[in-house]
Amino acid sequence: MFKKILIANRGEIACRVAATARRLGMQTVAVYSEADANARHVKACDEAVLIGGPAPRDSYLQWERILAAAKATGAEAVHPGYGFLSENEAFAQACADAGVVFIGPPPSAIRAMGLKAESKRLMEAAKVPLVPGYHGADQDPALLKREAGRIGYPVLIKASAGGGGKGMRAVYSDDEFDAALASCKREAINSFGDDAVLIERYVQKPRHIEIQVFGDSQGDCVYLFERDCSVQRRHQKVLEEAPAPGMTAERRAQMGEAAVAAAKAVGYVGAGTVEFIAEQDGRFYFMEMNTRLQVEHPVTEAITGQDLVEWQLRVASGEPLPLKQHELRMRGHAIEARICAENPDGGFLPATGTLDVARWPSHVAFQQGDVRIDAGVREGDAISPFYDSMIAKLIVWGEDRAQALARLDAALRDTHIVGLHTNVAFLRRCAATASFAGADLDTGLIEREKAQLFDQPGLPLRISAAAVVAHTLALEAAAQDADPWSARDGFRLFGAASRRFDLDAGGMHHEVRLSRHHRGGMTLTVGGETIEFAVQSLDAETHELFLGTDRVRVKTYAQGERVAVFAPTGSAVLTEVDLIAHAGDGPPEGGRLTAPMPGKLIAFLAQAGDTVTQGQPLAVMEAMKMEHTISAPRDGKVAELLFAVGDQVTDGAELLRLEV
Repeated sequence: MFKKILIANRGEIACRVAATARRLGMQTVAVYSEADANARHVKACDEAVLIGGPAPRDSYLQWERILAAAKATGAEAVHPGYGFLSENEAFAQACADAGVVFIGPPPSAIRAMGLKAESKRLMEAAKVPLVPGYHGADQDPALLKREAGRIGYPVLIKASAGGGGKGMRAVYSDDEFDAALASCKREAINSFGDDAVLIERYVQKPRHIEIQVFGDSQGDCVYLFERDCSVQRRHQKVLEEAPAPGMTAERRAQMGEAAVAAAKAVGYVGAGTVEFIAEQDGRFYFMEMNTRLQVEHPVTEAITGQDLVEWQLRVASGEPLPLKQHELRMRGHAIEARICAENPDGGFLPATGTLDVARWPSHVAFQQGDVRIDAGVREGDAISPFYDSMIAKLIVWGEDRAQALARLDAALRDTHIVGLHTNVAFLRRCAATASFAGADLDTGLIEREKAQLFDQPGLPLRISAAAVVAHTLALEAAAQDADPWSARDGFRLFGAASRRFDLDAGGMHHEVRLSRHHRGGMTLTVGGETIEFAVQSLDAETHELFLGTDRVRVKTYAQGERVAVFAPTGSAVLTEVDLIAHAGDGPPEGGRLTAPMPGKLIAFLAQAGDTVTQGQPLAVMEAMKMEHTISAPRDGKVAELLFAVGDQVTDGAELLRLEV
């Protein structure tokens, strides 16, 4: 086993590798960018080396600096995590040339499977079922368009060197092809440095099922069963589970043996995933092989009881696989939810900001147990525009799928994040849909269930308003001294005391009145309804609300005037408005085309002098590794472009000036 390893990554995977390495008695070295100087993974390691600026191309993709750090610190091996350099053949080869062990497959296997088109040709020769498509080297746009017509629409354009849904577009007609191809190629060159694409038939209602494989340097290879990763948005996974619902033992063996054959064909060593597209009738087609550990590997660990990172470290040090195929067993069911900084109702637009509050379920067991959180951030950390939007992974295990679903709902209910948009409420709704709960799975599930998933009402106003009132009363009670004349409870010898609260919620203003009666008791008037009200504050954040005959426990977190409220049935963010402080505020300015997040401006789709209509695409930005199209907020004429293509822009910056 190694004495010291360097972790060439960041975030939750770097923290995970550090924890496993420490358990095995290894020392660890972190590398970090200027943006990650105080990151959790840096604190988790024994040593840390600064390797460059915030952007990945200036730090985590600078493999020469990473190798120099390994040599300088005496690290014997490099763990690449996933993303960044984990599937970079040149980096794996450079490690070998420098005498540093790359904890992953040999460069030849990365090369063979790294290009989707080349891997398809290899699988075709090995008689692995393939989706009909074009995987050729000729990238002439006219040829690609003809091939799409030959295959038959709808087709899927995919970056040949890609992964994670980047450089991928579904195209439904000949008219859409040119624009989709151009967008795919731009995203592919920015993400992977290679704009080659392949074209495949877009399988209708497909399931995305992947097989975890593991090989050692002695030539043995096993599969650790399957994961269903069908629930996706923008071709990126949202919920993953193991085992795949409805999978028969016979089909599992067929897919597992095909995956092992694919891995052995390229002399695979280490952890890898063979991904298949499966028809609803069970037929399956090779899609690609990810020559690294996958983000969703914890669900496999949960059902097998194995630590795949430990397997990686042992195999890379020359040990044989810990178990043979016949010794591997499955138990129970596991589901993983990716908690991301994004706005689902805004087209999953990535969000940046500070994690003012990051509270996980109280019964969570980090890295083990029935509820597990893998996170690379802590409360108070910032989510920047430079890296992936994932905040954490929530993994639950149950004796069966029904129990796992119940634990997932409870864990998401108790996950409280404040300071920026997240997809936590969306994940909870997604898991509760008839399709997911009933295991009617395919990659179109989110679109099919969109009526239940998007633009849903939040916590009822009567509960959220009562929670804000309870929060304020608790603060005042804690602050008052023993002198009863300084109390702010509205005491009267006779009659009732009434107090007004001005709250903004969901873009609307609400006047709430709290009345205290001299004979005891309170009422709350919200939205024209007056109800009996009582509250018991268990601590500064936890309150028991009594609203008429209802009893609700809520959590409240305040940042200035904004109060976030979490209850079992949902959450809300309200602003407790100080009318005097805001007396001079004017109405907000509207109709401006602004950047919805920090990022890089990569294209203008209109020029000065053009007349545009509301909803017309005007600009394209890149943030958190994805392209985002920004549309005109109103009709008008483009008076001036305020930035140049390639500029980095801040959140809220006006990109171009529109005139009526």
